Amino acid sequence: MKTIACPTCDLLQQVEELEPGMVAECPRCGSMVERHGRDSLARTASLSLAALILYVPANIYPILRMTYYGAYSENTVWDGCVRLFQDEQYLVAVIVFLASIVIPFCKLLGLFYLTTTAKLGSTRRRRERTFIFRFIDAIGPWAMLDVFLLAILVALVRLQQLATVYPGPGLLPFASVVFLTILASRSFDPALIWEPEEKP
Repeated sequence: MKTIACPTCDLLQQVEELEPGMVAECPRCGSMVERHGRDSLARTASLSLAALILYVPANIYPILRMTYYGAYSENTVWDGCVRLFQDEQYLVAVIVFLASIVIPFCKLLGLFYLTTTAKLGSTRRRRERTFIFRFIDAIGPWAMLDVFLLAILVALVRLQQLATVYPGPGLLPFASVVFLTILASRSFDPALIWEPEEKP
């Protein structure tokens, strides 16, 4: 039995040790106070691995194909960042680069680090690992911004005339990486950081 404050209404309440798959809700506002996911580590690792595999084609293959005045072009994520930088739109270029290339990769590395240390029952750097999880969880809802940034900015930068735009082979893997990364971060149970090992 432990005392936990509701993150929504701050009600202090006694919560018993949860079994895998159970969720504790606040009796006053109904918000989730604590959860204990079933097979959390296995799900998080498998989703992160799938996202990491798709991360390669998402950044290698073009996400958009464009026909502009009869000229055909294909644009990868990196091409879009370079084009934005060449057009002196430095702030937008940095945002696209961070949101589309750097942050997703760092999130995947962070999830692998959390699952590995939790599986090994590591008791070191628990505060730092908790901070990593909170950071990943905090930026999770903004992950879908990547798709819109790329769709609007990467291939259509300074487009002033009518053009025909088609989705490229890299668009589906890129969207899948975003979706799988969100699922992986939601699947990880942060309570495992403070436990010696995951309970069956």
